[in-house]
Amino acid sequence: MGGSGGADLRRGLEALKTFKKRVDGVLANLEGSPASSTKVGEHQLSRASFSGQGTDFAEASGLFAQYNRVHDRLTSLSKSLGLHIESLGIAVHGADIGFDNLEEEQRRRFWEIQTQIDREYRDAEREKAAAQREKDGQAPQERSDDKKAEAGY
Repeated sequence: MGGSGGADLRRGLEALKTFKKRVDGVLANLEGSPASSTKVGEHQLSRASFSGQGTDFAEASGLFAQYNRVHDRLTSLSKSLGLHIESLGIAVHGADIGFDNLEEEQRRRFWEIQTQIDREYRDAEREKAAAQREKDGQAPQERSDDKKAEAGY
């Protein structure tokens, strides 16, 4: 083997540091932009915006329901993007200094983000499966985590 392995590693770490700076910049830009989860969440239309006050207009009600669904999804996606970018930044920093050398708070935050992302993914998959079953005309599937435990371990 050649002696260039150390130089290659240093170049790789420099590339990761540069990438982390870019990721930090993207996260800062996202949080300061109209696409931040806070700003997306603040922009909410009322039911009356679609057909006026007290008007029973089925199409407007349907449009409002779809608007809320899309708005909720955009807010969720914005939060998820921020979490992914933050997690990636911690991971790149950990690759630079060694994950064991990260501050305890950074390691804790990394795993907290991973847990939240995993939970959101599982929830989204459940919702997608339930929507497909409903579309197919099937009864909702009973979830084991909906049941109350009667006995302990």
